[in-house]
Amino acid sequence: MTETQSSTVQQPSVDPKALRRAAWAGLVGTTLEQYDFVIYGTASALIFSNLFFPNISPAAGILASFSAYAVGFAARPLGGLFFSRFGDRLGRKWVLVATLLLMGGSTLAIGLLPTYAQVGILAPVLLVACRFLQGFGAGAEQSGGATLLTETAGIGRRGRFASLVMTGAALGTALGAVAWILAQLLPDDDLMSWGWRLVFLSSLLVTVAALIIRRRLNESPVFQELKEQHAEPRKPVAETFRHGRRPLVLVTLMTIGVSSQSYTYQVFMASYLVSSVGVDKAFVPKVLLVGAICGGIAAVGFGALSDRFGRKPVYTAILSALVLLPGPSFIALNTGSHVAIVVTIIVGFILACQGATGVTMSYFPELFGNRYRYAGVTLGREFASVLGGGVAPLICAALVSAFSGSWVPVAAYMMLIMILSLIAARFAPETRDRDLTVAEDAR
Repeated sequence: MTETQSSTVQQPSVDPKALRRAAWAGLVGTTLEQYDFVIYGTASALIFSNLFFPNISPAAGILASFSAYAVGFAARPLGGLFFSRFGDRLGRKWVLVATLLLMGGSTLAIGLLPTYAQVGILAPVLLVACRFLQGFGAGAEQSGGATLLTETAGIGRRGRFASLVMTGAALGTALGAVAWILAQLLPDDDLMSWGWRLVFLSSLLVTVAALIIRRRLNESPVFQELKEQHAEPRKPVAETFRHGRRPLVLVTLMTIGVSSQSYTYQVFMASYLVSSVGVDKAFVPKVLLVGAICGGIAAVGFGALSDRFGRKPVYTAILSALVLLPGPSFIALNTGSHVAIVVTIIVGFILACQGATGVTMSYFPELFGNRYRYAGVTLGREFASVLGGGVAPLICAALVSAFSGSWVPVAAYMMLIMILSLIAARFAPETRDRDLTVAEDAR
């Protein structure tokens, strides 16, 4: 289906109570995922090079920290492959509870790790192992929440409700920023000895809250209908590669640029502001907090716009803006002006971190047929996360180091990879109000 469907499309009836539960489940679960990633990413930019990689130069320490950060993204498609087998067979709820426990437990374990000064080389090895498990659990998290909400919401409302997943991501970023703001109130010695641990141990609170909400979750009506017809696939991953290759490639390419810029703004720029611009470390979490709040509001706004004007035109407009954004962003950052820095980060969060991704929360599930929707969305997004967000901070840090501190190669990298996503988006069909009960992909 390439054309927008009318409101007469048949689909299971919408239960308002189930929709509210799905909205809360998607929002809170993604809050935990993003909280875990943000506190880890901020720690990578600010302190992990000293705690876990102390015997190398500062620049090499940052590269090593970002390499460990990238391991979590390398694990995400593996987690996606594993959990996708169950998301289209056992249901969305089962996977969302399992991934929640794995993510929360891994983050909690990081807060209990010994440092290099205590156990030597074993410390970074354990850090990488925990990071791997954290990414493995996150591999099906956002896709699961997006699929559940898209399948639960009614015609004309999918965009705004599915985008709540990214509002949850923004909330997680905000909570992570608050956690680091509070931790940095401690004296430096206390922060480096035990204060950073409290930041990671605090994820237990978010995990428990999300678990309580998700245990009361209902399956989506689309999946319930599929199960009643005994049509759920035995091998959803295999079916995705056999029948859903085109939307899988589209989702991967449409995500890679957004993922790269998203984590460049969230993670790399925190390190760049401190090491290259000379901004005080305590200022960085405050900037991330403001950016996250604005991004969370923008996610719902762009989702609602896609309900009205269509997924493709809204998404294409955002990507076009992101192609032009990197150069002006670095020019503004290098002024050192706090106002210019805050505005730059806010724009980055609104467009790259939450706005564009907010549209894809309904767009991508609508591209796939109902038998392997969870698998298709998960695999496409997580393949892109490895090639995009997972290595973006590492590539950016390496480019700055290789070109004597110049930001120009970083901006060029951000623009080129976003152009790739923009080209892919031009080949994607419009899917707004598509009938989600059909087995065929949108063409």
